Amino acid sequence: QVQLVESGGGLVQAGGSLRLSCAASGRTFSSYSMGWFRQAPGKEREFIAAINWNGGNTYYADSVQGRFTISRVNAKNTVYLQMNSLKPEDTAVYYCAATSRSISLVIRDMDYWGKGTLVTVSS
Repeated sequence: QVQLVESGGGLVQAGGSLRLSCAASGRTFSSYSMGWFRQAPGKEREFIAAINWNGGNTYYADSVQGRFTISRVNAKNTVYLQMNSLKPEDTAVYYCAATSRSISLVIRDMDYWGKGTLVTVSS
């Protein structure tokens, strides 16, 4: 069992930056690939970024490529999402998720989810 807790969300002006953190419980964090997803009001949850167990492979949605960076520190049981050049359309609840697969961009492949953290980008 893995419990995930996101933090770092908040209100930021367009063009600004935020760093989200996701702290995982348990001693097997390094055996999971991690992902960040987001859900804007009235929209479906969507993939944002993924990272494999050792950080060697990462994937990004086209909408955030070049602006967001996913990383992890296994010794701290934490995965991060650095978000730069934020836009109003980035406003959403951001979720981290864990999967026992090697890496996945697919919502249904995720085994565990956090409760999310709200990011609001003002214009």
